[in-house]
Amino acid sequence: MRIRLGYVAIALNLDKVTSSSTLTYSRYLKMDEENRLKKLKEVTYSNIEALEKILRYNIENNIHFYRMTSNFIPLATHPEVMWDYLKYFKKDLEYIGKLIKDNNLRVDAHPDQFNVINSDKESVVENTLRTLNMQVDLFEAMNYEDGKMVIHIGGAKGGKDIASDRFIYNLKKFPQRITNRLILENDDKTFNAEEVLKICKQTKLPMVLDVHHHNCNSCEEDIKSLLPKVFSTWEEEKLPPKIHFSSPREFENDRKHADFIDAKKFLEFIYKAKESVNKDFDIMLEAKKKDITLNTLVKDLKHITKDIKFIDNSTFEI
Repeated sequence: MRIRLGYVAIALNLDKVTSSSTLTYSRYLKMDEENRLKKLKEVTYSNIEALEKILRYNIENNIHFYRMTSNFIPLATHPEVMWDYLKYFKKDLEYIGKLIKDNNLRVDAHPDQFNVINSDKESVVENTLRTLNMQVDLFEAMNYEDGKMVIHIGGAKGGKDIASDRFIYNLKKFPQRITNRLILENDDKTFNAEEVLKICKQTKLPMVLDVHHHNCNSCEEDIKSLLPKVFSTWEEEKLPPKIHFSSPREFENDRKHADFIDAKKFLEFIYKAKESVNKDFDIMLEAKKKDITLNTLVKDLKHITKDIKFIDNSTFEI
């Protein structure tokens, strides 16, 4: 069983490099027309340049799995702006995509919590559609067919059964270019793993199991019985299944993420995965210290066990 580790958005070992620079709408309004476009282009170019630096850092350090920020193009989905960034940056994005593909990286996205497909408010669903379309635009501009987007089911207004039906109903109105790239995730308060699995079966979408969310918002099934069912949702996918893993910050089942990963708890999960599925998969580490967390976890695992054979800085077999 081979596992690749990844991290989210920011490489902390690269000092002052961020692909999440923003331009607020209020600041945008204070500018004249010429300076508005100039600033939008300036911030976007800075983010693209930073993303290239992060990807090259990952390549140099044999980190093959990465989640790009969802705040990459400033004001791209704001209804009063929605500027044509592809007119100016298509070639740059093609270059980023080539860098990803030539080095066999896996890069995905996780649009923020304001994107709610099962909202009962039409405006929220429309905003979600706009955001997801924009993320697909980015992946298509990169010519990156394997780019995926993780999203939660949403709220439970009217009860979970009604909210689940609303998710499925609303999703049917979304274009295939979006649904082909979606992955559904269990959350830490509302929809647990069993409930998300049920929706995945109905929508034929793959599922990512968030282990920490499962610990906070559990269901009747344990990890060992869940994993084969979660992995079965990936049977039609080219990519291996993925898992989200984090540790609670202060106390057991604290929903907030810790800076680092508890290596012993992580290893317990790996043993369970070996027993229940014994298949290759990727793990996104959702921890505050980002790439530093990944490096620290690798060192800790090497210290506490001989069962794991590391292939490179972020890949191991067991």
